[in-house]
Amino acid sequence: MSAASQKNPPQSSPFGQLLAVAREVSFVKGAELVRQGELSRGAFLIRTGAAEARVALPGGGTLGVARFGEGDMFGEMALIERGVCSATVVARSNVDAWFVGRDDFRALVASREIAALETQRAITRVLAGKLGALNSQVRRHPSAEDRPCGGEVPGGDPLAGMARSRHASFDWRAFLPVLPFFELFGDDERDELASIGQVLELPRGAWAFVAGRAAEACYLVLRGALEIFTRDAEKERRVAISGPGELVGFMALIDSAPRANNARAREAACLLELPRAAFMEIYQGASASTVALHHAIHRSLMRSLARTNTQLTRLISHARLAARHDKAVELEAALHGQVFRAHAG
Repeated sequence: MSAASQKNPPQSSPFGQLLAVAREVSFVKGAELVRQGELSRGAFLIRTGAAEARVALPGGGTLGVARFGEGDMFGEMALIERGVCSATVVARSNVDAWFVGRDDFRALVASREIAALETQRAITRVLAGKLGALNSQVRRHPSAEDRPCGGEVPGGDPLAGMARSRHASFDWRAFLPVLPFFELFGDDERDELASIGQVLELPRGAWAFVAGRAAEACYLVLRGALEIFTRDAEKERRVAISGPGELVGFMALIDSAPRANNARAREAACLLELPRAAFMEIYQGASASTVALHHAIHRSLMRSLARTNTQLTRLISHARLAARHDKAVELEAALHGQVFRAHAG
């Protein structure tokens, strides 16, 4: 074995601490590491060599949508969700890599191994980065969701002075077990997360947070709905409608970043406000609640990616119908460059 093939993954890589379940794999130039349309199995970290992701186009031929070299990872989403490969990855030279299978990774997570939990947090950041880049791509194109700006942006924290309580107009605690967010939470884990929050009840049209502002909490929708939207000087665009069981505004806490979007009550809404410090203590921990929270967050990010991919697919169809080949190719590259697509649902 060469010195290069013995080199460990960089510690900055999400794979850096996972050698216990990683296996070494090698491919000759021209070999397929994964194939478009096949079920995903896990993630690869390139040790030496180079590879290219290619997608088969409807009219024939292929399009290169991404390239990977030493230290690059792809397929990380397959570690947390079953799905299919949206592109074929071909070795452009002889390739040595590490491969981590989804089942092996999940076994580590279930045992609450620190390395696996750190990898999950790294995957969260990767997913959020992909989602942000794709949303930026989508926003550059007109959309049916575009509309004139409605009303003034609040000048300060829109929830400042809003009453918080452990009580609401209904028995919200009895409602928690049926919310999809808590699918993998046991009773104790669900109670732990609920205990850190307080309830807010917002009238229709009330703002929850404003893009560009500091984030001090995230919000679990208990009843009603929040509309998540972007806004510039002339127009607003809906990003999502978040209903009961959806967690909103958590990435700003995880990234210690300003809010990326705006949110206001689409209809009268009841929210469980989870303050930054308490939320991050659970998220950064190694408890059963940590594992359940990671799962819920990944499910939320995958749903958001699916919504954005649907928008990209629609834009690609419009570009093809308008005979805008260059624009269609650009959008195809964004869509399939993810390499992995989760199953719908």
